[in-house]
Amino acid sequence: MNLIIMGAPGSGKGTQAALICKTHDIPHVSTGDLLRKNIADGTELGKQAKAFMDAGALVPDELVIALLKNRIAEADCKKGFLLDGFPRNKAQAEILDTITHIDIALNLDTDLNKLVDRMASRRVCPVCGYSTSASLAPDGKCKECGAELIIRDDDKREVVENRLKVYEKNTAPLIDYYKAKGVLKNIDGMQSIDAVNAAIEAALK
Repeated sequence: MNLIIMGAPGSGKGTQAALICKTHDIPHVSTGDLLRKNIADGTELGKQAKAFMDAGALVPDELVIALLKNRIAEADCKKGFLLDGFPRNKAQAEILDTITHIDIALNLDTDLNKLVDRMASRRVCPVCGYSTSASLAPDGKCKECGAELIIRDDDKREVVENRLKVYEKNTAPLIDYYKAKGVLKNIDGMQSIDAVNAAIEAALK
């Protein structure tokens, strides 16, 4: 079963991806991880990607697709995979269709206004990595190690709002694309982690 998971920043996509891959014993193919691994391994495609990134440019779709094509040809992808981070727009989805078939596109449907509040209230420990909500740490201290909690730069309200605007602009056509192909499954992403996962598993049956 070849899957795609889509969801706004802060929607819990990473958490659900890990649960799906564990349950179905399929690899989690993240384009970000794929780029980093190829660069670290010094592959030819990795060197090409690094040249673009070092120049502050986006890695071209054709290069990302080449990396994906190599990855999903590996033995552990034979019974399926979960694709995360690609496609990000309709043009990329059309390119992806030239190299593989997608059985189901999971979309974690979320209230973007509530996501802004959720992410802007997130506090992280710079020492041990513990993460919590500001309301659950009124003293501003990490309950694991006692260090002062911080707000990550990408969790600042203005940054979050901009990220979500970009996501909404790029992803709306992508959702329509997979809906038209009859493979889109909308999941209420505002539920608890367990409830979201249960809804995903029901959609995959």
